[in-house]
Amino acid sequence: MLKSFTAAGLALAIAAGTAGFAVPAAAQDVELRIGPDGVRPVIRDDREMRGMRGDRCGQREARAAARDAGLRDPEIVRVTDRRVVVEGMTRRGPERITFANMRGCPEM
Repeated sequence: MLKSFTAAGLALAIAAGTAGFAVPAAAQDVELRIGPDGVRPVIRDDREMRGMRGDRCGQREARAAARDAGLRDPEIVRVTDRRVVVEGMTRRGPERITFANMRGCPEM
């Protein structure tokens, strides 16, 4: 009986002590990416969006997305209304990635 009162009192003391320190959670633009170079945090901000033209995939953004996918020295090979083709090197040799020509450069 004494143990249950002690445990309840301790739980109440901890709850009362942390109530003053409660801070609402704030969303941060941090994401973890897993790639050939391991896990790394990526902080996204508005500066990444500067390479975009309206709602199209910009060349800087397509190169950055290709680098994130594991390409070294990515180069824009072809840009059409529907897609952006990027070539680069991987550990296995030359590689080609195609992105949709829309905001965010999703991979096709």
